Amino acid sequence: QVRLVESGGGSVQSGGSLRLSCTASGTHGSYCLAWFRQAPGKEREWITSIYTGDNAPFYADSVKGRFTISEENGKNTAYLQMNSLKPEDSAMYYCAAREAGCPFWSLSGRDVYTYWGQGTQVTVTV
Repeated sequence: QVRLVESGGGSVQSGGSLRLSCTASGTHGSYCLAWFRQAPGKEREWITSIYTGDNAPFYADSVKGRFTISEENGKNTAYLQMNSLKPEDSAMYYCAAREAGCPFWSLSGRDVYTYWGQGTQVTVTV
């Protein structure tokens, strides 16, 4: 059973940076890991995915150029570096995973990912 644990959330001023971590356990081989976020009253939004087999990242337009996903194989940990944060980035951030490659034609689909973490809150103040 795969388990995902997020950490690193918090409160930051607009323009600031945060780095989120997602540590996976119970995985076997390479897998596709994603970050989603959900603000109150809004749908859960896909942000980025990475395939641990080749570390190829994919990004939503809303975060491209500001957020960077990376993966540290030896620690089974993925990071989401978030720079130039805006108040509209405030949300609960979740990592998710599937034990297969990243399907580039449907990366944003919630049902693509089998495993989910509990989330970590990010608040960006003006």
